[in-house]
Amino acid sequence: MQTLICGSLAFDTIMVFPDQFKNHILPDKIHMLNVAFLVPEMRREFGGTAGNIAYNLQLLDGKPLIMATVGSDFASYAQWMDSHKINKAHIKTIQNSYTAQAFITTDLSDNQITAFHPGAMNHSHANSVKDAKNVSIAIIAPDGRDGMFQHARECHESGIPYLFDPGQGLPMFNGDELMHFIDMADYLAVNDYEAQLLQEKTGQSIEQIAEKVKALIVTLGASGSVIYAAGQRFEIPSVEATEVVDPTGCGDAYRAGLLYGIAKGWDWPTSGRLASIMGAIKIASRGGQNHKPSKAHIESLYEAAFGSSITLS
Repeated sequence: MQTLICGSLAFDTIMVFPDQFKNHILPDKIHMLNVAFLVPEMRREFGGTAGNIAYNLQLLDGKPLIMATVGSDFASYAQWMDSHKINKAHIKTIQNSYTAQAFITTDLSDNQITAFHPGAMNHSHANSVKDAKNVSIAIIAPDGRDGMFQHARECHESGIPYLFDPGQGLPMFNGDELMHFIDMADYLAVNDYEAQLLQEKTGQSIEQIAEKVKALIVTLGASGSVIYAAGQRFEIPSVEATEVVDPTGCGDAYRAGLLYGIAKGWDWPTSGRLASIMGAIKIASRGGQNHKPSKAHIESLYEAAFGSSITLS
């Protein structure tokens, strides 16, 4: 059985400005801003929530199946996926459109100026969950607004349990709409900032929201994560990384570990700890899809961190 990953595929163009933005922006001229930054360092990464989650799940041999829409410029990303044996059966090309793209310029103080073009992502509703076969669990990750609604409804109607991961798409929805997603979902995952925003939008506490799903997962960055399930609160510790290089995609790596554990029927502490391991591995490399641990290495890291073993089959 496969894990269906509904979300975005995107190119991330990341540029580094070897100075500070504040030294080149006049505060009293902000209303008529016209500046250019020389960026001698640039790299292009394969990204998007669906791409990052699938990449990490494939490292675990978790049989990811991506459902996403892309543009006519997707060829290099498609080759990358083929080289990593990631199923592309439900990736639909939208002609005369670009694949979603983020253009990120970072200064020496880690301030960022980002421009995001959704492109083909806005057509995510052109795909239907009902076309996917042999799916045991799904995730609804940030994507086009209409597509997120449609895919959540189709999972619910098809009896496919799903993890709702609103992520950066959360501001697109009001409280009633978010509760509609949650009422259909089996699991919900947010970071600590999103958890606060979710409470403000819905008017309900984390504990109240947790009662509506089988499990509510709140990630806390370096402080680990908390899983609310079956009336219990499981505290999942973070795992110390070999080095902290780039947090981009760490949340996606965490979710891949979580999905793997759910699909295997593991208990929440074990699933959460594997998720924590995956996040720690990812943060030690640049981009969302450049780390290449073997399953044996992941197993050894888990045993070293938690004193117990797991088997990734």
